Amino acid sequence: MSTEQYVERLLGRDADLERVHKTIREHEMPEISIAPGYGRLLTMLVRMSGARNVLEIGALGGYSGICLARGLSDGGRLTSLELLQDYADVARGSLEAAGLGHLAEYIVGDAKANLSLLEREGRKFDFFFIDADKESYPLYLEYAIKLANPGAVITGDNALLHGKTTDPEKSGPSVIAMRQFNERMVTDKRLIGTLLPAYDGLAVAMVK
Repeated sequence: MSTEQYVERLLGRDADLERVHKTIREHEMPEISIAPGYGRLLTMLVRMSGARNVLEIGALGGYSGICLARGLSDGGRLTSLELLQDYADVARGSLEAAGLGHLAEYIVGDAKANLSLLEREGRKFDFFFIDADKESYPLYLEYAIKLANPGAVITGDNALLHGKTTDPEKSGPSVIAMRQFNERMVTDKRLIGTLLPAYDGLAVAMVK
């Protein structure tokens, strides 16, 4: 039994999240939701930070959205950016089935354009979860810092890219971008950050 399997066994079954996996398969969407152990961690981090406004970049089928929404304090709100309308509809349906639909809003289209729009609108957030196109992670991080309230938490999934970021033989655009993202999360003077190496890696930082 792997370390991850041991953790998942302790976490037990979750009907809402199992439903998301089933829905994703039925819609022939990529099965790339955040790992269960990190999903639970997202819930904990949102709750521990007291976040009221959470921004998710990449909704997919709603798995991470459920985990984030579960941690919201009273009056909290999840704003989710998703490129594809079909995916946003699936994610919305997943949150509604979990009784969390009233907590979420979905903004469909190019994330870069919508992040720029949020900046122009003066929107601010207490928590960020980045799980979208890897080549744009460094740019998403910069926007997160701009949109962050002091003390906001920023998280990014797939920091290890299935071992590619640590392999010196790999140098594709996504790998280079993820290495830049990881380095900035840990060393940027505006942040206090670290990298968790379980599953496919999760980068976590707090805005100073």
